[in-house]
Amino acid sequence: MASTSKEMTLDDLFLDTLKDIYYAEKQIVKALPKMAKAAQDPNLKAGFEKHRDETDGHIERLEQVFELIGKPARGKTCDAILGILEEGKSIIEDYKGTITLDAGLIAAAQAVEHYEMARYGTLRTWAQQLGYREAAKLLETTLLEERATDQTLTKLAEAGGDNAKAAA
Repeated sequence: MASTSKEMTLDDLFLDTLKDIYYAEKQIVKALPKMAKAAQDPNLKAGFEKHRDETDGHIERLEQVFELIGKPARGKTCDAILGILEEGKSIIEDYKGTITLDAGLIAAAQAVEHYEMARYGTLRTWAQQLGYREAAKLLETTLLEERATDQTLTKLAEAGGDNAKAAA
């Protein structure tokens, strides 16, 4: 096993993951207007616009977390979110003008939400373990918002009939 000059700690991992989600949120905030523009269902369009505003709040909360732990708010390239967002772009290009587009947009958006929920859940738990109580509360608030957005997307797909329209 290769030895490193510095033993990596949970604090290091927390900071790395925080940088990852900070970068991801900055990419998501740029992608949401494109998704809103592409959406055909007015409720889906409004949902993307609302989540764009929420995402600004997520970025601000992350900046507070960086401040609480005494680190500069910096992102670190997140290949996972870049791949998920690229899939979303492909759906827009491939299904533009079809009845299936909104179902594809919902699926793409839920992939983003599930990534974010995984990150925020992990970060909240680590913050608690590291004794960053205030940071844990901020991360929990964002986690709950991401879950609510995911549930809204599910309702749009099911009750809104976007999936049913696509299946017709």
